[in-house]
Amino acid sequence: MNKDSKRMSSPDNTRSNRRHFGNVLLVAILAVFILLGVRFVYIAVGKHVQHVSLSKQAQALYTEQQTIHAKRGTIYDADGNPIAMDTNTYTVYAVLNKHQVSTTGKPLYVTDKDKVAKVLSKTLNMSSSEILKILNPSNKNTFQVEFGSAGKDLSVATKQAIQKANLNGIAFTTQSARLYPNGIFASHMIGYAQPTTLANGVSSLIGKMGIEQQLNRQLSGENGVKQIKHDSLGYTLPNSQRNKRSVKNGDNVYTTLNPDLQNLLENQMQILYSKLQPKNMVAMMVDTKTGKILAATQRPTFNASTMQGLGDQWNDLLVSDPYEPGSTMKSMSLAASIDSGNFKGSDTYQSGRYKIGNAVVPDWNPAGWGTITYSKGFDLSSNVAMAHLEQQMGANTWKKYIQNFGFLKSTNSGLPNEAHGAMQFTQPIEQANTAFGQGITVTPMQLMQAYTAVANNGKMLKPYYINKIVDPNTGKIVYRGKRQVVGNPISAETAKKVRQHMTDYVYKSYGMGKDFKIAGYKVAAKTGTAQVVGDNGQYMDGMDSTLNSVMGMVPAKNPRYLMYVTVNQPKKVPDKLITQWENDVFSPVMTEALAMDKDTALPGKATSTKVPKLVGTNVDDAKQQVSDLSLTPVVIGDGSKVTAQSPSEGKKTLTNQRIFLRAGDNLTMADMKGWSMGDVLEFAKLTGLSVQTSGSGYVTSQSLPAGRTIQEGTGVTVKFK
Repeated sequence: MNKDSKRMSSPDNTRSNRRHFGNVLLVAILAVFILLGVRFVYIAVGKHVQHVSLSKQAQALYTEQQTIHAKRGTIYDADGNPIAMDTNTYTVYAVLNKHQVSTTGKPLYVTDKDKVAKVLSKTLNMSSSEILKILNPSNKNTFQVEFGSAGKDLSVATKQAIQKANLNGIAFTTQSARLYPNGIFASHMIGYAQPTTLANGVSSLIGKMGIEQQLNRQLSGENGVKQIKHDSLGYTLPNSQRNKRSVKNGDNVYTTLNPDLQNLLENQMQILYSKLQPKNMVAMMVDTKTGKILAATQRPTFNASTMQGLGDQWNDLLVSDPYEPGSTMKSMSLAASIDSGNFKGSDTYQSGRYKIGNAVVPDWNPAGWGTITYSKGFDLSSNVAMAHLEQQMGANTWKKYIQNFGFLKSTNSGLPNEAHGAMQFTQPIEQANTAFGQGITVTPMQLMQAYTAVANNGKMLKPYYINKIVDPNTGKIVYRGKRQVVGNPISAETAKKVRQHMTDYVYKSYGMGKDFKIAGYKVAAKTGTAQVVGDNGQYMDGMDSTLNSVMGMVPAKNPRYLMYVTVNQPKKVPDKLITQWENDVFSPVMTEALAMDKDTALPGKATSTKVPKLVGTNVDDAKQQVSDLSLTPVVIGDGSKVTAQSPSEGKKTLTNQRIFLRAGDNLTMADMKGWSMGDVLEFAKLTGLSVQTSGSGYVTSQSLPAGRTIQEGTGVTVKFK
């Protein structure tokens, strides 16, 4: 019985264990479901998982953020013409993968490689064989190809020329770029901007030199952000686009650069640079009444559109490369001597050589001119005279005037990398040397600023080149340049006396500045010839080892314009004196500036008028309009309608000036006799002539006779007198 009983209890235990396990499992499952339910409720209500917002994650999944790129501000000249502006460039590429077709079955890959090569060879700097080699890569699975540097940075015109051929498989990518329509135009002062990849991976135009670098933040503006919502299938939801952050376009910058004077200066400097082949050159013109820089350039320079020549000279020579100025410093030492009450012009001294301690100050003419007055010594640019003046007023007094004239410190022009200059001033001979511009280094900007005190009756003005900065988003002027007196180093009486000495320097029979006379005006000027220090720290010998310069102001009695030209270490000085070559820059630009201003123009040439719109009108009607305004029409070409004009619509010009009207493409040479330099350049701009000039004043002869057929690139030599 007992054995049977045990046998019957075993199945009962098994069933009991199963029920117990089932109950435990059920409880466990219920517990899990309860926990999951609580978690679900928590997530549904709180909408967070591990501190992550599920609603934001979902929103991000169906929301796209797009960057709205700000337009970089435009830089303008004084007439409101763009000098630097935003544009796009393009990179061309060819799709080779034959699986690329449109929804209609049209091939989106290159189907005719020979045709592609032929078309691209006309627009890219590549041969057909080079292009075909790229279109037939060794790897047959190549998806697409580009064409190296020749296929990049293409203009809109080049892109459109390629697109006209309707080539299958040819496409373009777009890049933001900067356009400099004038090419060489105060290039180092304006600078340039290039696409640069920032730390966040975004590409942006960044200023690398000049105003583009100085005002990069204002020009750049601020990018905006736009949000777009999509549904689960990726379609944009209606009315879902909104600006998360509004775009702020960059500020527009208006410079003080006069386009006519700047273009004329660039032309004359290039001619002089090619003839003399110097190490470098600088030129600048300032309005003495306001301090505005009207024109400024240097050589070597570069074309901001192509970047050609940029590697030849990175420094902005106006502010960043101090040099010993030589004799142009003598006007400063003369001013200090007069202002401190030490100058007695009728007193005499022995010229030629002057011993100071164990050292000797020589005149540029070591034999000297015998015993002469200090006034004559200035007219002859005598080093010995200036050394005497420094000794008479004392080193401390002279040093005070050096500092008061703004040397040895920045002018705070705002241009990048502005230098301060330096001076050797410990020993008596060093102190004397500074009086004639050796042993002290300056920048052209410093020297121009100092000379404004002479031109402006003792008030020293800060030269400036930004006329105004405008916020394009609001139209408000956020900055305006203005006349700023930064010192009063000499009295008005002293300034007048210095100007008289500088006038004598030009007009006395023995004066060294006789080459800088301008018909109808009195010129006050001072030239300089400074020895250049070599790599060994010693002064070099020979004309090709000197820095030659002229500083001039006109009209001498009440100067309106101040101009400075330097020629550093010319390799060649053919045919005439270095001062005569310098005048080929100084005189034409100064004459043009004087003629353009009603207060300084000669009698009968001061009235100005606004040029009307003539493009698109009948040639005869345009000529009549021009004549009615007391202007002189010059028609270029044999077409019936005006296709281009110069000066442009709305620009002010003096009465009796020439207005150039291009009509058609059959161009012939004009009779330029009596034309000004500006007229010749306007004619060349409309026709594409390549002009070489010599002399200054008005045209006396031309190498191509009037009536000769011309085309773009035709060369002509024009002589002025």
